[in-house]
Amino acid sequence: MQQKRSFSTYAIIGTMLFGMFFGAGNLIFPIQMGQLAGTNFWPALFGFLITAIGLPFMGILAFGLSGSSGLRHLASRVHPLFGVVFAMALYLTIGPLFAIPRTATVPFVVGFEPYINPDHIRIYLGLFSFEFFAVVYYLSLNPAKIIDYIGKYLTPAFLVFLFLLIFITLVKPMGHFGKPTGDYSHLAFITGFEEGYNTMDALASLAFGIVVIQAIKRQGITNPKEIAKATWKSGVFAMVLMMLIYGLITYMGGSSVSAIGTYDNGGLIFAAVAKHYFGSFGSILLAIIIVLACLKTSIGLITSCSEFFNRTFPKVSYKLFVLVLCLTSFVIANFGLNNIIHYAVPVLMLLYPLAIVLILLTLCSPLFRHKQSVYAATMFFTFCVSLLDGYSSLVNSLPGASLTLFESIRSFYMDYLPLYRIGLGWILPALIGAFIGSLWPMRTPKNAVH
Repeated sequence: MQQKRSFSTYAIIGTMLFGMFFGAGNLIFPIQMGQLAGTNFWPALFGFLITAIGLPFMGILAFGLSGSSGLRHLASRVHPLFGVVFAMALYLTIGPLFAIPRTATVPFVVGFEPYINPDHIRIYLGLFSFEFFAVVYYLSLNPAKIIDYIGKYLTPAFLVFLFLLIFITLVKPMGHFGKPTGDYSHLAFITGFEEGYNTMDALASLAFGIVVIQAIKRQGITNPKEIAKATWKSGVFAMVLMMLIYGLITYMGGSSVSAIGTYDNGGLIFAAVAKHYFGSFGSILLAIIIVLACLKTSIGLITSCSEFFNRTFPKVSYKLFVLVLCLTSFVIANFGLNNIIHYAVPVLMLLYPLAIVLILLTLCSPLFRHKQSVYAATMFFTFCVSLLDGYSSLVNSLPGASLTLFESIRSFYMDYLPLYRIGLGWILPALIGAFIGSLWPMRTPKNAVH
């Protein structure tokens, strides 16, 4: 019989989960949304919470309920080859190619770059990113300690400094909400919904899921039903905490316009708010908040990616993968934040719908008796749209990459595919694929967990 666990056990795991998810991007996107949404605060926030919290929570829950041993195993429900390709693509995206380098460039750009001579920025970025990844490397060497590093130390320290800033904005509000601007004036919910994509947390949930399961097992919880229960409770704790902070940060942005004006990105808004309340000390406070936010997320990503690649290529040690990923991320970080974001968007537009659909299929799997045909058909139809989404983003950045065939397909989607213009064109094809797959007579995949 499993020993009954105390609330503190779930709270520590939940705090670790929150810490891995909540990076600098989770700070800068909602505060800017608050400024832009103004009096349409609530519909924008509600839409944002669905994609920034609801989808990641479902991703974590999918692992806990499915009993999958990792993303490759989970994605193999579609097809074994798809499991390998999709898992590799996702881990490289949220790993050394885009997300991990961003954890070093964001704190540098927001916390340090404004105070550095523009001629010396590249040198200081190199020094900062080297020191940053040296710390990440050291703290990622022992994955068994990740609960202590993130759940017990880094996240509580981050929350103390963040709530210091949030508390003062509640006690001494900067002003009232202004009028909504741009799409927030008439499409606040949908715009907030799409803004939640930028956190990349739905993708990260598929990578972090196995880390959470391993952390739960290290607490002595090994029964599959107890693991699912612990995943649920820890996930609820983490997501409630995220929901609270998202709401407060969005409020901070919404109430700041009359006091500090508007800015081009959330990092500059945070810097202005901190300076408004704390003067020169505000820049130090902001730097501490951003560095802690990115440090804990980077450790979670390095640990997740290294464990995945170690399981995929077991002849290479976990510690060597940690070193290689940190070095690769260090090199890419020095190309600069704008370049990282520039090339990440097309990949995200390709992978995000696939990740969302895989999560939903896993949660609904008992309803269609885990049929592989449902997984395969649904993902194929989704891919037909997400491929064009990725292509469209690439062409927006590199017009020379346009292809006549793809342009014709995109025009067809724009004219006839419902919701395509607002980035949700994959929904109807996914439903059609699920229907077709349910009618297709195929046997249950061997690796499905009943």
